[in-house]
Amino acid sequence: MRSAIYVCLASALVGGVVHADSRKAHDEQVQRGPAPKWAVLSEPMPVPTDATGAVFIRQQDSEVHLDGKGQLLYSGYRVRILHPSALQIGNISLAWNPAAGAPTVHVIRIHREGQVIDVLQAASFEILRREDQLEAARLDGNLTAVLRVPDLRVGDELEFGATIRTTDPTLGKDDAGLLLLGGEPASGRYHLRLSWEARDRPAIKMTPDMAAVAQEGANAVDYRFDNPAALAPPKDAPPRYMWQRVVEYSSFADWQGISRRFAPLFARASDLKAGSPLKAEAARIMAAKAQPLERAAAALKLVQQDVRYIYVGLNGGNLSPATAEETWQRRYGDCKAKTVLLLALLHEMGIEAQAVLVNNGGNDDGLDERLPSPRMFDHVLVRATLEGKAYWLDGTLPAVVPPAPEPVMPYEWVLALSAQGSPLERLAWKPADRPDQLSLFEIDAREGFDKPARITNTTIKRGINGLQQEVQLSAATPAQLLSAFRQNAIGDTWQTIEDVKWRYDQKAQASVLTIIGTGMVDWDDQGGGSKGLALPGGGFNPPEKRLRAAEQDQDLPFYNKPEFDCRITTVRLPATTKPGQWSHKDDIDTRMFGRNYYRAFDLRDGALRMVRGSRIEQKEVPAATARHDNDRIARFDNSMAWITYDPAGTTPPPRAPRPVPATYEIDWSADHVPCLASMGQ
Repeated sequence: MRSAIYVCLASALVGGVVHADSRKAHDEQVQRGPAPKWAVLSEPMPVPTDATGAVFIRQQDSEVHLDGKGQLLYSGYRVRILHPSALQIGNISLAWNPAAGAPTVHVIRIHREGQVIDVLQAASFEILRREDQLEAARLDGNLTAVLRVPDLRVGDELEFGATIRTTDPTLGKDDAGLLLLGGEPASGRYHLRLSWEARDRPAIKMTPDMAAVAQEGANAVDYRFDNPAALAPPKDAPPRYMWQRVVEYSSFADWQGISRRFAPLFARASDLKAGSPLKAEAARIMAAKAQPLERAAAALKLVQQDVRYIYVGLNGGNLSPATAEETWQRRYGDCKAKTVLLLALLHEMGIEAQAVLVNNGGNDDGLDERLPSPRMFDHVLVRATLEGKAYWLDGTLPAVVPPAPEPVMPYEWVLALSAQGSPLERLAWKPADRPDQLSLFEIDAREGFDKPARITNTTIKRGINGLQQEVQLSAATPAQLLSAFRQNAIGDTWQTIEDVKWRYDQKAQASVLTIIGTGMVDWDDQGGGSKGLALPGGGFNPPEKRLRAAEQDQDLPFYNKPEFDCRITTVRLPATTKPGQWSHKDDIDTRMFGRNYYRAFDLRDGALRMVRGSRIEQKEVPAATARHDNDRIARFDNSMAWITYDPAGTTPPPRAPRPVPATYEIDWSADHVPCLASMGQ
């Protein structure tokens, strides 16, 4: 879902991405010309007779050339088509920013049984002038040219070469990017190259696999591979260890330089002129709200609710923000525009605040080990100081999200923008205090084993999943919700659905959905009048062993994606039964591979209650700990949460060491609900 979390900074890993206003008339066409002199190509290698797969890469060249204007990206290849499924390679597409100049196509040829066919003699590119991502709320101004190679056949070799300039008006000649070769490339010959003018040498950092083949010259470094082997990242390692076959380059000396470069852009854009209508908006908020936190919340809600999201990359706006006044006048903007608007309002109210660059894609693990690059960020938001504490404000989120001490997304590294230049900053991680999701089942079987039970199912979702549900359900009427669930949910659990209720609890920052209906309980007949029921959500699958192939580093830590799940089930027992006739499976409280597994039962007041929690408490598990826990898996209790009725029973289950609340006894959306042994009411 991008409607709740938007990626709104241009973030390209290979070369730069620039944008210009596509609403003006364009005369640019795809040009034809020879390959640039700085592009040094490899000699093609013979096509092996035993080549397999859909294609064989006879030769592929990728080069980034840095000059005083920015970057030139050269791409060339010669590919043999071995299967009909690969004929789509003949659908050639080029996308570019017209403000940086038209792309140059050097060659498109078909090689067939000694014959060379110049495709450009008889075919030409079609220029598409439309905004092709409006449905994704993006306005970037890029143009696209397409050419469908005619008469392409299996067995042909298609040769292509083109150069595109990616000058960014915000960065100018300063930029950063990556060259990379995938982990499982097709068989063939590959040549990657980074070159530069004499005065434009960037900082370069290579992974060991690239450093081993690097051929460095005075103004270039080359990397050549013949039939590169598949390269698998270390299994289950933290994301930073996925960084393989990568060359980084950057003209920035440090992260502080990036902070200094962008800070003035946001400062100027958020500076309000005398008589600005935003000054009146700030005054209105100050008159209505007394406390700084209340004022910040009101300003944030105004930006979230009254300014719709559209990514604007026109006229160099991919990295430079529109002014606060321009955004307020047109009532739309991207993360940069919303951040500037929010900064303008906060500063007008005397609240200290700054813009902060972040990565919404979850790709910031190990960012401190990377060369400084603005393209490692894809989002910007606000951090404000309120009543002596830091609060995060994101204008692109739905209006139900207030300023909070922690950002909604679990950022690991952030970069604050300041005139003096701020360093890369790590945000501390700790296990979640509140479950990301709770699922509550109440089964009211008091009428008897053979009667339909009244079933109430409530799900409580937080974080991005909760906001997704808020976006999906907030516009639906109660009648629409009821109709939709009656059509789609009636089946194994529900025979009838009487009511569906939904709300977004802003205090709990949770989406709460409740379904009420009836259904037959699937009691298991165990003979002699005994019955059993596996409570929904009560069992645990045993964890898998954490192992790696012998050739991989055995001492790297193992990664756990943070999560906290809680499931609560309450069965109101048939009125004709007695407590001594009921029993249940054992409680569980153990930790393996950095995860806490917890389950507890309680029988009282005519209801058998169960709570089951699962929380990641260690993101990175040391290899030694993983080896120890591998040996413990055989003893892991993966029993389903069975409760059993025996008409001959007389002894109630042992008293629970700590009470387990029923689904209806406490507010499960509150803080500190007892989903783990360490958490109380």
